[in-house]
Amino acid sequence: MSGENEQQVSVLHDPLVDRAFDDWGKVPDAIEGESRTFGKLLHRNADGSSETGIWNCTPGTWHCNVTSDEFCHFLAGHCTYTSTQGEITEVAPGTLAFFPKGWRGICKVSDTIRKVYMIR
Repeated sequence: MSGENEQQVSVLHDPLVDRAFDDWGKVPDAIEGESRTFGKLLHRNADGSSETGIWNCTPGTWHCNVTSDEFCHFLAGHCTYTSTQGEITEVAPGTLAFFPKGWRGICKVSDTIRKVYMIR
């Protein structure tokens, strides 16, 4: 049975394979370096309430302010997130992380990272 509200499945096979991702520009709030982001949006709700995709970021350090809950599965690279309270989160391939809305801190990417994310 097919209905008007039926949604399409978005698929990205082999997420570790390099491909032509969209250039999403420089990371704002840079502290050191000039990180650039690249990615592919797999889905965004029409009302903007959530989205999912794959994101890459080159080395650099910047202020991070999480404006919506975000779940991440890091596939490649290394980085460190340090909260404003001093909590340090080391990220390496295979790391799963949830950043709640309102989390603030500093992100330092030492090796280009790639993650799959879901924001709501």
